Amino acid sequence: MIDKNLVQHVAHLAKLEFNEADLEKFTQQLAEIIQMEDELAQVDTTNVKPTTHISRQKTTFRADDNPLTTSRDELLKNVPEQEDGLIKVPAILDNEEE
Repeated sequence: MIDKNLVQHVAHLAKLEFNEADLEKFTQQLAEIIQMEDELAQVDTTNVKPTTHISRQKTTFRADDNPLTTSRDELLKNVPEQEDGLIKVPAILDNEEE
């Protein structure tokens, strides 16, 4: 059974804080959700196929081919700075200690 202590414990684990009104509200909502799940667990689904998609539409995939025809050297002509065949960018992390 869901009670306020359990909701408070889970909230603490998730680093959440609730006032008393919200704690009462969430405890009630979670209890209703658990009750609904219990009711659904009682439904006989023996001959029901699992539903993986709600739509019967089939996805059309394109062929997985590589249209890249530009060489690395040609692409690197467009960059302001390069080093050893790679694009050189300013450092954003500093390893110096303060």
